[in-house]
Amino acid sequence: MDEQICCPPFDPKKWVRTMVSFDNQRFVKVKVRTFNHIPLNFGSVMTKAQRRIEGAGAQVVDNIALSNHLSKWTMEVLIAVDKEVPGMEMAALHGKLLSNVYEGPFKDTGIWCEDFGKLAKEKGFAFSTWYMWYTTCPKCAKKYGKNYVVILGQ
Repeated sequence: MDEQICCPPFDPKKWVRTMVSFDNQRFVKVKVRTFNHIPLNFGSVMTKAQRRIEGAGAQVVDNIALSNHLSKWTMEVLIAVDKEVPGMEMAALHGKLLSNVYEGPFKDTGIWCEDFGKLAKEKGFAFSTWYMWYTTCPKCAKKYGKNYVVILGQ
């Protein structure tokens, strides 16, 4: 029997080499343990967060979960939600972020980041925070045949 697809298909068109705007978009903020930037408990943290979001009657907006690698040992994930989720740390993003889409294996992340840095320089854009949006889980990426990752700079 086929494994179930849990992530919606991702359409990269509106995220390619452009500026995207967030107008005080609410996010649930969670932390993931990492080892040398490799997530260790990403799945369990996201599953627990999803249960709490649904338990509050909230929904994840467009499957957006922005990862910010704070160090080699910690990653912060901002999950876009349609309303406040009591008992969870909340954050908001507003303003324009530079965005580009990459596709391929995660081992190419360094190449993607270098390209994104060149794009930012070309557009005259300086930013203090980078976010990685892994648009699908590894199982769904395999089923879809595409592993899209969006990099955003604020």
